Amino acid sequence: MEFGIPREVRDLEMRVGLTPATVLALTGAGHTVYVEKGAGKGAGFSDEDYRAAGAQIVYSAAEVYGRTAIIAKITRPTAEEQPLFRQGQTIFSFLHLHVSSPDLLEALEMREITAVSYELIEEADGRRPVLLPASEVAGRMAPLIAGQHLRSDKNGRGILLSGLPGVPPAAVVILGAGILGTHAAHAFFGLGAEVTVLDKDARRLQALDEWSNGHITTMFANRHNLERAVRFADVLIGAISIAGHRVPHIVSREMVQQMTPGSVILDFSIDEGGCVETSRPTTLRDPVFVAEGVTHYCVPNITSAYARTTSYAITNAALPYLLAAGEAGVKEAAQLLPALSKGITVYQGQLVNQDIANALGLKIK
Repeated sequence: MEFGIPREVRDLEMRVGLTPATVLALTGAGHTVYVEKGAGKGAGFSDEDYRAAGAQIVYSAAEVYGRTAIIAKITRPTAEEQPLFRQGQTIFSFLHLHVSSPDLLEALEMREITAVSYELIEEADGRRPVLLPASEVAGRMAPLIAGQHLRSDKNGRGILLSGLPGVPPAAVVILGAGILGTHAAHAFFGLGAEVTVLDKDARRLQALDEWSNGHITTMFANRHNLERAVRFADVLIGAISIAGHRVPHIVSREMVQQMTPGSVILDFSIDEGGCVETSRPTTLRDPVFVAEGVTHYCVPNITSAYARTTSYAITNAALPYLLAAGEAGVKEAAQLLPALSKGITVYQGQLVNQDIANALGLKIK
């Protein structure tokens, strides 16, 4: 099978669809891999690294798309990439079709593309293996970002996350105790912050309570507790994800208005619509804005800031599905790896995911 890795074209998107290590696994299995010149530069991988792994370097995205049956990407294709789709091609990527521009779905349908959404590949136990490492990275980044924007010279509250003897630490409130929220909780707790986590899953809250010996405060996520927790937060982390669905605004503008000016919101749910009413997507080039006196950081591709680590983590997790698709085709691979079937959102140009269809107000044909 022929695999293609185009260079990502979104601003400051430095992650890459396959690392040289995963290319080596594919070429070692007998597959051909085409890599666009410079595709791995932002993550620290040279063209020579890819050649050494058995890839062929080509000099345009058009050549990558034109030569290959399977495209491996990180972010969903842009409007300028859509005309390059090859009829009947398969694309693996984080797609988030339920919140994407309608023209992407139209292009997938018109070119009879099979689209596999990384974020929806799901094991029987509910674990989403390709999304998981990206969530781990984002969670561990959270204190780095929050600490920067709490600084006085950034118009923050001037609070050190850890506090000092005699001076209390920052109050960090995390909405969601999934992978991202749990890793964020561990990271903030390790720095000495006062951490509160809200979720509706008692088992997740119990796991955090046991891990921290009761030092992380856990609260059931009802409206009363949300209003109370948001009000005292110096840092508010949105870490909610619902597979195939737009995330609801569980934090209203009125709640944000009750926060202390100079506080910080990191809405990591923004790639699925955002869980804070005042949130809107930002970029790594211009990552923050102030609304209701509170700094908002809402970058959908946040883990691109650590492109090398994230590229390794995501592509390692995706490799089994890519190998299976290369060996048997996507349909047959999904029978061997049932988790893959959850990720197939468009099959040969037909939308096949009911949750996405419902989110878009469409009917599956």
